Amino acid sequence: MSLNSGTITYGKEIICFHVFYVDRKTLEIAVHPDGSVVIKAPLGTEYEEVQKIVVKRARWIKRQLDYFAQFNPRTPQRQYIGGETHLYLGRQYRLKIATGDRDEVKLTHGYFYITVKENPAYEKVKKLLEDWYLEKATEKFSESFERYWPYFGKHFLSKPRIRIRRMKKRWGSLSKKGTLTLNADLIRAPKECIDYVVTHELCHLQYHDHSPAFFNYWKGLCLIGKSESIN
Repeated sequence: MSLNSGTITYGKEIICFHVFYVDRKTLEIAVHPDGSVVIKAPLGTEYEEVQKIVVKRARWIKRQLDYFAQFNPRTPQRQYIGGETHLYLGRQYRLKIATGDRDEVKLTHGYFYITVKENPAYEKVKKLLEDWYLEKATEKFSESFERYWPYFGKHFLSKPRIRIRRMKKRWGSLSKKGTLTLNADLIRAPKECIDYVVTHELCHLQYHDHSPAFFNYWKGLCLIGKSESIN
């Protein structure tokens, strides 16, 4: 398998892509949650031909990039007031805030119902919702990890421990000591994004870079990315 990289211009934006030449009959374009655009082209395909197809599909590629971009780690200013929308697993839910007998967060019928024993001030509502997110992140991230770990464990790799914290710029990372750190804000993204980050980082147990060997090892698990086949 060989690798090429290139760029095209779409409007005012530049789209970068990576081309892998593999033993297959059709060309496939995949856009992944981290914004990478990966092309799998049949062996012998001229680079110019690949570039022409990427230009032809640029609108579709940009649409997928925009879709995933909305889940990028970021810290927008939130007011934590009734009617404000917040993401959970890729869907938007509105806040409904009220006073009640106990502090509680429930997700039901398209709303976050938050009850606060005392005055529902900004800081109190924010802490309740963030604690709820952290609890769900611990649950959902562990589910994804345990679902995919058997694939890696059979290669006699050491099982990492999971740490969850908020990061401003990264979805996840894998330390040399074997700690898989996941961004707590990833719980706001769709499940396929969570699976993507978990499997991507676990692949670094075997390959510590983004070489063709890394992608080849990972491709069996990366059907998570939105893809389109060209006949």
